[in-house]
Amino acid sequence: MDADVERDIDADVETGVGTGGRGLPAGPAGSGIMALSLPYQVVAAVALAVAGVFVCVHLAMVFLHVAPSNTLTKRHGQAVDDWIYPEFEQNWKLFAPNPLQQNVSVEVRAEIVTAGDGRRTTDWIDLTAQDTAAIRHNPLPSHTQQNELRRAVDFYLNSHSDDDRPNGTRGHLSEEYMRRIAMLRLDGIASLEGADVRRVQLRAVTRPVPAPRWSTEQNEVNPSYRDFPWWKVTDADRPDGDTRSRTDAVGPSRGEAGR
Repeated sequence: MDADVERDIDADVETGVGTGGRGLPAGPAGSGIMALSLPYQVVAAVALAVAGVFVCVHLAMVFLHVAPSNTLTKRHGQAVDDWIYPEFEQNWKLFAPNPLQQNVSVEVRAEIVTAGDGRRTTDWIDLTAQDTAAIRHNPLPSHTQQNELRRAVDFYLNSHSDDDRPNGTRGHLSEEYMRRIAMLRLDGIASLEGADVRRVQLRAVTRPVPAPRWSTEQNEVNPSYRDFPWWKVTDADRPDGDTRSRTDAVGPSRGEAGR
């Protein structure tokens, strides 16, 4: 075949001539965002910019949360906490040099007024066991079931001295918080429905995690207890909040007055 004819055929193929327009395009097509029309390019660019800003802010907040105390955390600590809690809470205890080797549960008992102004004290009720039963086999347990009791006890311990003296307003607030949690849980127990609860007491029970069978480690296996004080239940502590018991409405009983 003549060399000139071959060159003409090659040129026609490259430009699509004689092939019904099915030849290769004359220039490279755009890819990625550039393949979109201009309005869609603007929307995609804005979305990427917003996502990038969010990621940068989130990483900065997490860094400040886990970093040692510094000028920024002292000045903007509340803003950092508002961003982190509760969804992004960081807890590195699993990776600490000394991982937790204890199970801590919270129990409550109540003093109830019975017929004839008598009083009885209930047995200890394991509130943590209730949460554990609700979490087990639940793929999406609530934050309340996972963290409410633990955070309440931490709040109390961090705002009280070793002899249970409150450290200012936060100490009294932590006591109110624990009382209201206790009353809410007691109100959900069928055997105590309608009972006139006057006082509640909580305690933290610490049980060491036993060593595995293959380990030669010897550790204490007996639980330890920390009893919190008895707290008088106020109207605000009750689940209904504004309903006074019949006994409260007519005044304190003789036994209550003598306390």
